[in-house]
Amino acid sequence: MQQTERIVAEICKSFIGNVPVVRKILLVMLAGGHVLLEDIPGVGKTTLALALSNALALKHNRVQFTPDVMPTDITGFSMPRGGQLVYQPGAALCNLLLADELNRAPSRTQAALLECMEEQQVTVDGATHPLPQPFMVIATQNPSGSAGTQLLPESQMDRFMMRLSIGYPALEGELEMLRRKHGEAGSEAVQPVASAADLIAMREAASRVYLADELYQYILSLTRATREHTDIRQGVSPRGSVAVMALAQAAALMNGRDYTLPGDVKAVFVDATAHRLLLGPGVRSQTNAAQALLSGILDKVPAPTVRKRQ
Repeated sequence: MQQTERIVAEICKSFIGNVPVVRKILLVMLAGGHVLLEDIPGVGKTTLALALSNALALKHNRVQFTPDVMPTDITGFSMPRGGQLVYQPGAALCNLLLADELNRAPSRTQAALLECMEEQQVTVDGATHPLPQPFMVIATQNPSGSAGTQLLPESQMDRFMMRLSIGYPALEGELEMLRRKHGEAGSEAVQPVASAADLIAMREAASRVYLADELYQYILSLTRATREHTDIRQGVSPRGSVAVMALAQAAALMNGRDYTLPGDVKAVFVDATAHRLLLGPGVRSQTNAAQALLSGILDKVPAPTVRKRQ
């Protein structure tokens, strides 16, 4: 889609780094999901999220998750006024919530995001408040074992459609970054090239992308293979199967098609499922190990032959 490429180009005016990651985040946005960026500090995670919100003219809020952040900072709270309780919105009442360093917050604060991410609403004092649409969480976390961090629980991890890593920029990119910071070549401000309404329309178009019955079976064969693998203690959940399907539809749309191919499923499968696995005791519990196991499953499970939609 030309529109998504315009968005990518606009984001890259501010974010210098891994362009494929930018495209994957847009893919998740089209599929209606949430993204977890796991990386060391200083590689541009926050810059990327803010550039994305500006390019799409989305209302965004940023929360720096520290041990003193309370659940009400996220969901909001009720305040007595004139003999009644009046709801005061929290940070989640926006289109794009940047949850910075999520794994530094206590568990009860992390849990405040669960309802937001799954039901697209918050409940405060028995009253339910729907979130603005579209809504998306981009969370960042420092690698496990970093000072002051704790592992996110499986229920939280499973609500992220993808876990991605930006990595260090290429030499040329980092050189351009230094020039911009020094003032030799000023970076252009990110301008809106799409709107919230455009994103909603693109999401609806992605949800209508055709999937043949053979592709439903293919997705389930892949996810069920993770549940039966001897080196995987906990495989991909049904929520993960739905995520793979939605991402494959979005990938087809970004490639200018209204039908999904096996290649679309293969392109998203590893990124959509690696963070959902719990590996067995005989396997090192690292992202690379999970990706290697999933790549092996892709090689072993035969892909169906799907004809072009007529």
